[in-house]
Amino acid sequence: MPVVTPGRTRSLLHVELFTAMALFGSTTPLSRIIAGDLPVFSAALLRMVLASSVLLCVAGRDLGRLAAARRRDWLAILGITGFGMVGFTATMLFGMRLTTGVVGATVMSATPAVTALAAVLFLGERFNRRKGWALALAVSGTVVINLGRGGQAGDGEAVVLGALLVALAVCFEAAYTLLSKLVAEGLSSLLITLTASLLAIPCFAVLALVFDPVPFAYGGATARVWLAVVFWGLAAGALAPVLWYRAVRRAPAVLAAGFMAVMPLSGLVLSYVVLGEPCRLVHLPGFGLAFAGVVLMIREHAGAAA
Repeated sequence: MPVVTPGRTRSLLHVELFTAMALFGSTTPLSRIIAGDLPVFSAALLRMVLASSVLLCVAGRDLGRLAAARRRDWLAILGITGFGMVGFTATMLFGMRLTTGVVGATVMSATPAVTALAAVLFLGERFNRRKGWALALAVSGTVVINLGRGGQAGDGEAVVLGALLVALAVCFEAAYTLLSKLVAEGLSSLLITLTASLLAIPCFAVLALVFDPVPFAYGGATARVWLAVVFWGLAAGALAPVLWYRAVRRAPAVLAAGFMAVMPLSGLVLSYVVLGEPCRLVHLPGFGLAFAGVVLMIREHAGAAA
């Protein structure tokens, strides 16, 4: 077995944060595809069932460890379920039903700043000038992209309401990230994700029965929608949370906040590719600023750990 050096450990941590946020970013265009053909809560239920099925195969034998969970652990897991699984999924689906992929991705640009502020206020994390510059670059990059969006069709009240729902999803994402740091180390990221996914299933089933016009109406979905649902459930619903929880529990919350800039950029790129939304040259400097912020945050983390 090779000896893992601190440098390699940090590199793996950064890769996990980046990959998880890139996968989470795919929820922006995927939500638009799925919410157009399927009832919102029924689609979310399907996502949780897919994610839970995979996670049960991998970590089902670890469920017995929940017996050792403390009251604080259960409260954190319930918060992760409510904010991260139910709240984030529902607001993203409803929001992306009303707005465009580009608007949704750029609204999510607030995620790094919101998460970093919450980490300082609620977890007492230290914040210095270099971290501030890194977050400013990450946020300003996505703001530049937003300002360069131009006059897209459908900039009416529905788009504004959709953007507000995506903004609420940003707040849920920040809460879900910080709550994961409160769970005891004895509970693995796999077990946390599995437990939260299982708890979300009855929540979405009830919401589908109460609010969906035609609950569990999956028959009319096209092959494209089914492909989006499968990727959404397995990659964004199972793999991404496991990577994110695993990394966040070992990383300062402000570092994780810097990597959150990857999420709206991933959503934006996939909106170009999957939804066919227009790409403008003004978006390029925005990408550059955002990634410069991520790189600066990585260097600050490496310097602090040295």
